[in-house]
Amino acid sequence: MRYFDYLSTEETEKLFYLAPEPFCNRSDKSLLAHAVGAALYMPATRPTIARDLSTGKYEGLTSTVIDLEDAVGDLKLEEAEESLVSQIRQLHDSASDGRLDAELLPLIFVRIRTPEQAERVLDRLGRAASLLTGLVFPKFEARTGELYLELLRRYNESRPEGRPVLYGMPILESAEVIYAETRQNTLLGIKELLDRYRDYVLNVRIGATDFSSLFGLRRKPDMTIYDIGVIRDCVASIVNLFGRAGDGYVISGPVWEYFKSDRVMKPQLRETPFQETAGREGLKVRMQYINKYVDGLIREVELDKENGIVGKTIIHPTHICPVQALYTVTHEEYVDAAHILGSSGGQIGVVKSGYDNKMNEIKPHLNWARRIMIRSEIYGVLNENQNYTALLVR
Repeated sequence: MRYFDYLSTEETEKLFYLAPEPFCNRSDKSLLAHAVGAALYMPATRPTIARDLSTGKYEGLTSTVIDLEDAVGDLKLEEAEESLVSQIRQLHDSASDGRLDAELLPLIFVRIRTPEQAERVLDRLGRAASLLTGLVFPKFEARTGELYLELLRRYNESRPEGRPVLYGMPILESAEVIYAETRQNTLLGIKELLDRYRDYVLNVRIGATDFSSLFGLRRKPDMTIYDIGVIRDCVASIVNLFGRAGDGYVISGPVWEYFKSDRVMKPQLRETPFQETAGREGLKVRMQYINKYVDGLIREVELDKENGIVGKTIIHPTHICPVQALYTVTHEEYVDAAHILGSSGGQIGVVKSGYDNKMNEIKPHLNWARRIMIRSEIYGVLNENQNYTALLVR
């Protein structure tokens, strides 16, 4: 599996200076952590999960979260668990008898409700659990979080040779995390816990919907999560503690929940990039995204990236392409990053960029350059004079 594998060879050569590299759930952890990308949530009650994932129903889908928590009503929980086990077993059976190449499947995660449920699901899946990349832990906090992480440790230490590592992705979304009087101590406790189980922690995810509900808030489709002050402040605290270069974690951004609505504010997508990419057809595509309120999503992903956040929970297939397109690396970013890394031997402190439009300071920009190189391997590097719109209007 690789990003944008639906493009033809000709399209790939036209768009990419460096094409995305393939990966699967057996890939290196540092690469996988950045590769989660646009994670599409599916309720575990959906009866067609195995068919949808094996047939590539959703173009470009590279990661999915099968949800046993908020997307499932309490009265449907047993049915959802049964369905999940059945669907994953179907995929495993198809892979075992050669009808399906497991490495072409998207990364599969399961969001569970309790440590007891997690253990029960893994036991019931048996060998089929090898298709999972990880478990998602909702409302994660230090008091109960160790039960989840200890489960992962036991599973991984006892897993048969050749079976991939099973990772955890905690979601920070509890009252203790966002309330001002408890935030710092709560986050420090979570950080200390995650550090002890670092080998098994793939992402730290932000659950802004639950945060917003604690204040009776909900962002409008032409606003971003960063326009809500109390959420923005909490996100800043999370990035400050968990996103530090060198010993930090990959942090994934909150869900974008709109795919259609009424507009109040002006559209947030400039015409020029679309027009320069594809003329009138590009302008038509721009309007399609505006009409579906994807322009708000695009702005929020750009703000995520500026704040060191990579990855986005999505709830609709139309969000896959724009989110993934925004994670591609521009040719200018790649040239700058390569120049910085190539000049980091101690002989040079600052150098003019290859695009002659900025100064690259070697030491201050070194960690940024390293992150760009990881993204370039996963999402690819666009050709010179190309931008993300080229992947939307192809």
